[in-house]
Amino acid sequence: MDIYFKCSKVAKLCNSESDAKKLFGTQVAKKLKQRLFELKAVETLSDIYSIKAARCHQLIGNRKGQFSVDLARGYRLVFEPRGEVPRKEDGGIDNQRVREINIVEVVDYHD
Repeated sequence: MDIYFKCSKVAKLCNSESDAKKLFGTQVAKKLKQRLFELKAVETLSDIYSIKAARCHQLIGNRKGQFSVDLARGYRLVFEPRGEVPRKEDGGIDNQRVREINIVEVVDYHD
């Protein structure tokens, strides 16, 4: 899957393990690197669901249309489909046709 970033700040954080370590600690930084590798390796969004430890799930409420994967210590990597979002007949997102994503943020949104 092709990965893009919401802004340069998020791109820098995701592409610099040392920056991620400073901000989140070693454990979260390592998982961030791993999840980005996994997302790049899959063809479509539906493929990431086969990686059980990632716990990919669609978000609700004010984060509707976004997805997240688990990192560590409550942190999540939040992303959304890029460009025109492919839809199923029922209006839901067609994960099998999502081939590009925008990384939105790394956050613990449960606080």
